[in-house]
Amino acid sequence: MATEYDAVVFDNDGVLTTPTDRAVLVDAMHDAFADVGVTDPPDDHVRTLMGPNVDSLHDISDAYDVDPHDLWTAREYAAIEAQLEEIEAGRKRLYDDIDTLADLEVATAIVSNNQHETIGNIVDHYDLDWFDSWYGREPTVQGIDRKKPTPYYLDLALEELETENALYVGDSWVDIQAAEAAGIDVAFIRRAHREGYELERAPTYEIGGLDAIPELV
Repeated sequence: MATEYDAVVFDNDGVLTTPTDRAVLVDAMHDAFADVGVTDPPDDHVRTLMGPNVDSLHDISDAYDVDPHDLWTAREYAAIEAQLEEIEAGRKRLYDDIDTLADLEVATAIVSNNQHETIGNIVDHYDLDWFDSWYGREPTVQGIDRKKPTPYYLDLALEELETENALYVGDSWVDIQAAEAAGIDVAFIRRAHREGYELERAPTYEIGGLDAIPELV
């Protein structure tokens, strides 16, 4: 049964494009450490830099006596560059069912925890300029606190779209929580990489692909 949504907002990684290979991001973290003069960081510090909160970023920066802003800037631009290589090589690709979205008769946007520049690279490379708006995370320490499940970027997109009843489409628990915090419905897309992925909170819908979206709007 269709609901009167006037906008649909999409997460990117695992929803519109395939997730970036973890090994690629691990290599990017090593590049970031090297950029600030740290060689052979232990695995736990590499894992932390993949997805830190502000406190853990400061902890690993203190361990090497480096400025956390310098380390985070190096981390972000290493990740941006590595992912651009994956995009241009066709390894980070669009899912085939994205074509079902191009003719939606409602506003559309992208809101991702990935860097804003990475989302821009995806939009440019794959000619996704038919999306009305897109937001990624700014490459600053402040951006860490603004990523989902905080609805900061989602709220910006909703405001820009001037929507009264939007649907958010994501593939993780942070997407569900961000949508709840923003006061909108959420569709969880269970692609192959989410097989067996358990959710603590039930989404409004659970779908198998983007081809289900036209039926919801």
